[in-house]
Amino acid sequence: MNDLHGKHVLITGGTMGIGLATGVAFARQGCRVTLTHIWGSADEGEIRDRFEREGLRAPQVIAADVSNDADTDALLGLLRGQCDAIEVFVSNVSMALIVKSVDDYNRRSLFKSIEYSAWPFVEYTRRIRAVFGAYPRYVIGLSSSGPDQFHLNYDFVAASKAVLEVVCRYLSYRLFSEDVRFNIVRARAVPTDSLRATFGESFEEFYARAGLSRDLLRPEEVAGLILALCSGLMDGVRGQVLMVDRGGTFRDDLMRLFNERESVHLGDRSGGEAQ
Repeated sequence: MNDLHGKHVLITGGTMGIGLATGVAFARQGCRVTLTHIWGSADEGEIRDRFEREGLRAPQVIAADVSNDADTDALLGLLRGQCDAIEVFVSNVSMALIVKSVDDYNRRSLFKSIEYSAWPFVEYTRRIRAVFGAYPRYVIGLSSSGPDQFHLNYDFVAASKAVLEVVCRYLSYRLFSEDVRFNIVRARAVPTDSLRATFGESFEEFYARAGLSRDLLRPEEVAGLILALCSGLMDGVRGQVLMVDRGGTFRDDLMRLFNERESVHLGDRSGGEAQ
């Protein structure tokens, strides 16, 4: 297994949800963790308290917009002054227009979604190589089941995640001879502020009525796979898209609802409440 103690881990969008849980998971291994955020989205006191409660080294929390070249240069310049290499880069930022109808389709919005949700996986990796003289040993991107399944309001998020997954495979092919491993972790629904902002406050209630609450993930479950991919035990896994879903993708279909129709009661098609 890899000895991760003292190694540097960079997680963009790392101050809440899956990103924060991933930072904690690596800190438990003795890593030095840097978390980025934008637009004042981090309560640094709460974040540090989360780490200190477990006796972990406090993370470095930095405001850096992943789409801003100057922010990226400043961030990597700061890290270069602190260490000789980045062991793990986790690209966790995802931002896209919520699409409620075809009228919301807009080329600029689509490009902006890709710029935030897919392109940093490429750009940060290249810039780390330029600044440190080597790629991170592990590069992990966060995706979802959106490219394969309909998700409400999710058109542009899904499109950007599809780009992310394809780019991962091609980077893995093109840089196969380098000491870098690219992989994507897909996560099913995780009850976070981002999920509620995308699908609405009633999403978790509907999941419960549909008998799907058991499929809701904890951020720590996703973080566990990310850590495993960087443990040394999974170095043969490259260019892959791995799903964390507790088997929910297999169960979440109309046939299951039909099979369990006596115990699962949904609202009527006109939007009525459950019986």
